[in-house]
Amino acid sequence: MANLIAGNAVIGQSGGPTAVINQSLVGVVEGLREHGAGEGGTIRKILGMRHGVRGLIEDQLIDLSAMETERLERIARTPSAALGSTRDKPDAAYCERIFEACRRHDIRYFFYIGGNDSSDTCRIVNELSRQAGYELRCFHVPKTVDNDLVGSDHTPGWPSAARFVAKACMADFMDNISLPGIKINVIMGRHAGFLTAASALARRTDRARSTDGPQLIYLPEVPFDLEQFVHDVATVFDEKGRCHVAVSEGIQDKDGNAIGAMLIQGEVDAHGNVQLSGSGALGDQLAGLLKAKLTPEGGKPPRVRADTFGYIQRCFPDQSEIDMREARGVGRFAARLAVSGDLDGSVAIVRTSTPGPGEAYASEYRRIELSDVAAKTRHMPEEFIDGTNDVTRAFIDYARPLVGDLPQFERL
Repeated sequence: MANLIAGNAVIGQSGGPTAVINQSLVGVVEGLREHGAGEGGTIRKILGMRHGVRGLIEDQLIDLSAMETERLERIARTPSAALGSTRDKPDAAYCERIFEACRRHDIRYFFYIGGNDSSDTCRIVNELSRQAGYELRCFHVPKTVDNDLVGSDHTPGWPSAARFVAKACMADFMDNISLPGIKINVIMGRHAGFLTAASALARRTDRARSTDGPQLIYLPEVPFDLEQFVHDVATVFDEKGRCHVAVSEGIQDKDGNAIGAMLIQGEVDAHGNVQLSGSGALGDQLAGLLKAKLTPEGGKPPRVRADTFGYIQRCFPDQSEIDMREARGVGRFAARLAVSGDLDGSVAIVRTSTPGPGEAYASEYRRIELSDVAAKTRHMPEEFIDGTNDVTRAFIDYARPLVGDLPQFERL
């Protein structure tokens, strides 16, 4: 094809793994193979980076060109990053090493599956190649359980993680009504509340206003006040004798100070972020606060427990069907853009149906600029947030088809 340039293609995975990130990997491979890659064609090899760009600069590459279709399909349906991932956040000097590795291995097609930092890596590498007059087609393939990429209706990885959160909170609520008490679940989401909001899907759908838990949902987009939190819990607990709470790990006060970060000392990741998901400190602190505040004078403290949903929500093997399909689709679409002559870009999922009870869900893929995604964060829109401790029907309508069917339980 006239649009192809001779050379090799390379694919990497970055950031936290997800239940469907391998679908995107296989989607890119399939898309390139459809144009003769790895079969003596213009695109000679399809290479995989071991542990992202770190593997590329260290020449740790695996040849995916002739891998059996059956094995690729098994990999696609396997959670986690099959190639291995990395938390490296390349600066300009690091990206120069990436570009030199591309030269060394005659790489002309660069695909990076990841979040907004990964799109920024693509952007910088692409700029370096243009400055050097070296044609390199760089494409970001979206993924993140946080659902915080700008330009997309939603991001591959989030629907499956949201499905886990909904089911886990459903099970936790059933436990809570069996042995009443106060239960707190701390859920991933440093700056965006989409994953914590998915806990609302645990509620029954056969009531106009379900009283199922979690009765209280706290998002990072809404300022968190400790005294108000105690009051909210006390109100539900006094009425029902129990209370089920979902809290984002990224909740912050009115001045933007992360509550969790104030409780955790020292440990940070490669991006300088306090590792909120690696500690139960936030849940323990909130539980301790409730015990102290809600114990009647001379009485017995309420039963309060807290769990932190850490890495378990990322790769749980109960994927959303739509998530699997779209994760594969964004990979294939990125490959199609590259072989069609585009030099760079990111892939966005655009919803073409209207959310609502009667929605026949539909979506399409579009190319957007790397600069539209790179180093930017999408937050829960106002229309999805109900007051200080809940989500709206609009969010439920948005999320339900993506997450898929959930169990329906009965109780006395």
